[in-house]
Amino acid sequence: MVLKAVTAATRQRVDNAAARLLPIVTTLIAVIISIQPAPIPGYAAVAPAFTLMAVYHWTIYRPRLLPPLSVFLIGVTQDLLTGTPPGVNALVMLLARAIVLRLRRHFVDRPFPFVWTGFTMLSGGAMLFLWALYCLLDRALIDFRSTIFRAVLTISLFPAASFLLGRTQRSLMSTG
Repeated sequence: MVLKAVTAATRQRVDNAAARLLPIVTTLIAVIISIQPAPIPGYAAVAPAFTLMAVYHWTIYRPRLLPPLSVFLIGVTQDLLTGTPPGVNALVMLLARAIVLRLRRHFVDRPFPFVWTGFTMLSGGAMLFLWALYCLLDRALIDFRSTIFRAVLTISLFPAASFLLGRTQRSLMSTG
């Protein structure tokens, strides 16, 4: 009886429009943050992958609220705004979502260091995949140092992004 009341309360909180749109809106905000120019030479090449952070977080905690079509459209939007070939970020985000969704049960209700380790592996793989894809598209070997720096920066900033996403999630919906 208590479980039914908790489930009904959870469903009611997630049924409000703000809660249903939260993953999409925060992932779009991550795109905007990712593309903001910084007064640092070469920043665009090493900008943290905030969109990947958001996709990872929502795929673990609320995968139904960030469906593949939304991930695809957000990725294409990022491609168009950054001038990368359309579909590159969309492909990476969809692959990341699929991988995390498949392994989701290993991350739910785990301590943060475990979740961070999963993100470290995912982002390392994503950065390596992006580097290889850009090498193929450019038909040239691209300097790998910026990829390493971007991966390290992305992994280092993940705890802050995860904290903010988690706080936002808890403020508008239950975490169940």
